Parts: sequence; C-alpha cells; structure tokens
Amino acid sequence: MARTFIVCASLVGGLFGIAGSARYTPAGMFTPIESFIAWRYTRSRRRTHLVSFIAATSISGVALGIMALITILSIMNGFEREMRERLLGMTAHLEINSTAKTPQDWSSIGAEVEALEAVAAWAPYIEGQAMLAEAGNVQGVAVHGIEPAREANVSVLAARMQIGQLEALAPGRFNVIIGRGLADSLRLTPGDDVTLILAEPLRTATGMLPRLKRFHVVGIFEAGVQEYDTASVFIHLDDAARMFRRAGAQGLHITLHDPFAIAAARGAILQRPGAQNLVVQDWTTRHASLFRALETEKIVMFVILLLSVGVAAFNLVSTLVMVVAEKHTEIAILQTLGMTPPRILRIFFTQGALIGLTGVVVGGTAGIWLARHIENVIAWIEEAFHFKILAPDVYYISHIPAQLEATDVFVTLGCAVVLCLIAPLYPAWIASRTRPAEALRYE
Repeated sequence: MARTFIVCASLVGGLFGIAGSARYTPAGMFTPIESFIAWRYTRSRRRTHLVSFIAATSISGVALGIMALITILSIMNGFEREMRERLLGMTAHLEINSTAKTPQDWSSIGAEVEALEAVAAWAPYIEGQAMLAEAGNVQGVAVHGIEPAREANVSVLAARMQIGQLEALAPGRFNVIIGRGLADSLRLTPGDDVTLILAEPLRTATGMLPRLKRFHVVGIFEAGVQEYDTASVFIHLDDAARMFRRAGAQGLHITLHDPFAIAAARGAILQRPGAQNLVVQDWTTRHASLFRALETEKIVMFVILLLSVGVAAFNLVSTLVMVVAEKHTEIAILQTLGMTPPRILRIFFTQGALIGLTGVVVGGTAGIWLARHIENVIAWIEEAFHFKILAPDVYYISHIPAQLEATDVFVTLGCAVVLCLIAPLYPAWIASRTRPAEALRYE
C-alpha cells in the first residue's frame, strides 16, 4: 500500500514539473523529495491521527460525490432512452402533410416514399380533438384515425394491446381502442359504449347542435407514455373521415430504418417531383419541449451534484491548513536546510493533489461500477426490504434504467480533477510563506 501511494505521489509530482533532489526509497526507485515528504505527511502517525482521519474523510467525500454524479447522470440517460424508445414506438418518425386545398392521393405518395432507401413503412392517418363522455364523466382526448393493417408496420400499438386486437377496428363499425389510463379513470371495459363529441358543432335550421357519435370499446392498450395512455383513442380511418368530414386521409406516418436519419430522409422526400405542396415534420420537433425539459433537468442535476463534489474537494483546504499548522516547525527546519519556498509550496500542493486525485479515482471507479449494475442493486434492495421503489401501478416506468456514457464520465472526472487541484493552492501558499525564525522562536 505504501509503495502504491509513493508511486502515485511521484506521478503527481512529475506531472507538475517537480524536480530537484531525490531520495532512494525501500521500494527500489527514486522519487522527488517533495513527493516523499508529502506522502509522509499524509500517512497516519502517532501524533497525526486526526489529520489522517480528516484526509480520509476528504477522500471519501470526493469519492461519494463523483460516484453519485456518475450514477445519477447514467440513470437520467436511462430514463431519457426509455422515454425516447416508448415515444418512438407510438410516434411516427416523420409526418407528411399537404398545404394544397385539394385532396391528395396518399396511396401513390406512400408508394413513392416507401421506395426510398431510408423509409421502412408508411400508413395514412387522421388526427383530431374530441371529448369522450361516459356516465356523466367527460375527458378531452386526441382521436387517431388509422388503418390497422398498415399501422402495425409504423407503430407498436398492436404489440401494446392488453385487451383485444388492433384488427377489431373494422370500417363502419365505429369501434374504438382506448388507453389504460383513460379506461381506469372512466372505469371502462371492452364492451362498453362511449360517446365522442366534436368541438365543431353541427349547423342546422333549428340552430347549433353538438356533433357526437356513439362508439363501442373493443380494446385497451398500454403504451407506457402518459400522453397516449390517458388522452388518446384509436378508431378506423374511414370512421374518422366520416366524423371529421374529410374526403380521405390527412397525411402519412413514416417510419425510418434509422430514427436519427431524419434530415436525409426529409431531404429525399422533398426532392421528389410534385413535393412542393408537402410539409414534413419529424419526431424531434413534435416532442421538442419534452426532450428539451429532460436535457435541462440533466444540466441542472449535473450542476447541483458538481457543487457537492466541490464542497468535498474544498474540504482539502481545512485538511491542509491543519497540516500546515501542525508542521510549521518541520517547515521551518526544511527551510533552514535550504529548501526554497516554491519547493515547500510543491510539498503541500502534492499532498492535496494526492488526496484529491485518490478520491477521484476511487469515486470514478465506484460510480462506473454502480452505473453498470444499478438495476441489479435496486432489485436486491427491493427484495431485501420487500418494497418497490417505482410501483408499477403508479409509474409508467417501474424499473430504474441506466445508460453509462463516456462523455459524462470524462466531463465529471475532468471537473473533479480541476476542483481538487485548485483546493490545495491556498494552504500550500500559506506554508511557503512560513518564516523560520518566528516558527522556531519557542521551540
């Protein structure tokens, strides 16, 4: 253990250009005298147990802060990945609409788009807003008109069906599939009838009448996304066209082989002949506010946890101040033997850097390990204490995911290293200002 710390101290000293006299150690190597003295001051001696304890506390504080920062950032990355995958499962990668007032031949457009290399599948759709009423309870919903056969190729709706089948949406039958959250809030089950009320009223000779239609619940899905589970219903495309008085589909949902290749796919679609009236939107703009909020939350969490690392790093100041106060006699003796103030400064700077970098290494290693095994650790805690941290009946994501990213690790360790190298500067400067005559006057 001692040899390891001497090697670390030598590396720290060499990193900052420590040169000068050397001492042959029992480890069989030469090490700068400043590094050797810094290591001796850090070790626990009979009269310096308190200083060594505070040094160990500083190492533990830095390590815990870095471990927590890496783990929390990995968990936030995991939640963002889960949210993105669930949204992409229910949301089209691209949406094609038209600005032309005349109806479009969406089947022909879809066939041409599907021939592009980046496009995996397409499906027509109609979207609108309505009120869902049942037994005196009314709730606003987004109505999605789809073709079940093609919708199965562009979304995971068919795989998310808990009760019923997507194929039950037959044209002219006015069947509806609702989300799990909506079914629970309105206490609906397959076989019940609900009423969809449109916001646009019907103009008649007798006045304005609400436009409404009775639908039959044939299925319940659970997408794992609150936007869909609590406020979305799916009906057949033909039924939606009759409800919203459209001659055909409103546009196309497009699924890409690579959901992040949206720029190239959009450019290829808009370069087609006759595409001047088409408008292409992608999933990043449709859910921009959500992912912007997630990114902002991640930045805020990083700053908050980095401040805790900073607090732990600046505990080194108190540690080194105590060392300087206790070693003032030894500092004076070293000066009388010819050690210059810059070399005194390097002794205590090396000691502080050694303590801080040890905490960085320990915390980084522990944080990476914990981030890679957080799901197993959480499962063990839940089994040991017989409770669920994220109850499935309350949260849409009932487990704690984690995604370790090298960028987060490097940024975290880099910031921690900078803080740990700044902290020892002031105590080391104070040590270099020691006056030998005053320090040895009463010795």
